[in-house]
Amino acid sequence: MLALSPVLRDFIRSEAEKDYPGECCGLILGTVSTTPEKGNPLRFAKTGLRIAPVRNARVGEDKRRRFSIEPRDFMRAEKEGAALGLEVVGIYHSHPDHPAIPSPRDLERALPFYSYAIVSVAGKKAAEFTNWILMDDRSAFEPEPLEFKEP
Repeated sequence: MLALSPVLRDFIRSEAEKDYPGECCGLILGTVSTTPEKGNPLRFAKTGLRIAPVRNARVGEDKRRRFSIEPRDFMRAEKEGAALGLEVVGIYHSHPDHPAIPSPRDLERALPFYSYAIVSVAGKKAAEFTNWILMDDRSAFEPEPLEFKEP
């Protein structure tokens, strides 16, 4: 489960609209519960407390259908989070003019543990906001509950 405040949700939606028709991307910094989710000892509840937007490293038309986060940007966000007692708990990106479901490319690049928040954007307007997690066998994503609430 991933919990985000309405303010963070709105920030991500705004980033998605601003970067349209390209994909926006960034990292979600927060905390992880110390108790596994009920019924699944490998899943933990995550609370996003800060957003670290990063530049989509893709260029040109490729930026409309893909995103890439430079390792140095990832490391910078990790350091920023560590200084605040937070860790990277998720990755967000937008899908311009496509549903908010993971693409085959998203699956190829996915890492275990992280929440993957996706916002669809249709004609510069953010729409569906979903959240996913990589299955333990890495064969696919499965929906991960997403809550918008104050921390």
